Amino acid sequence: MRYVPLTTRAPLATHFHACRRTLSTPAPMVNVSDLSMERYHALSDATMTTLLERLEDLLDTVGNDAYEVDYHSGVLTLNLGTHGTYVINKQPPNKQIWLSSPLSGPKRYDYIPESDDWRYARDGIGLGELLDEEITDMLRTKVSLHLEGVSTQIQE
Repeated sequence: MRYVPLTTRAPLATHFHACRRTLSTPAPMVNVSDLSMERYHALSDATMTTLLERLEDLLDTVGNDAYEVDYHSGVLTLNLGTHGTYVINKQPPNKQIWLSSPLSGPKRYDYIPESDDWRYARDGIGLGELLDEEITDMLRTKVSLHLEGVSTQIQE
């Protein structure tokens, strides 16, 4: 190993600047929603209620006491024991639904009127599609939560 005097080395700040640039992630995609706050709450509440009911039915069918689903104050928690825990919550300031998955990590879903469901802007996959796929793999049983067509679930 060769000794290099401090005076000939590049300043420390230069090293950090180069690393930060190389390792930084792209800025999050931000979609400005045209939904009114009232419509957002109607759609997101219908989605969360539907999701809760269907997950309760699924867990009753599976019959594993280690699994549970809970919903309080806009936050749904699905505990699948050793498989991990999903957290799905409303984000009114952004008019989004956020998901934290033990398999795929965090995602932010926007309501898309054309498909009448919540979709992740980076990959176009719907919230229900992702949950169906991941929970099917975890439980080794076919799961279909049918979260599309959310506007038809609104009780007006």
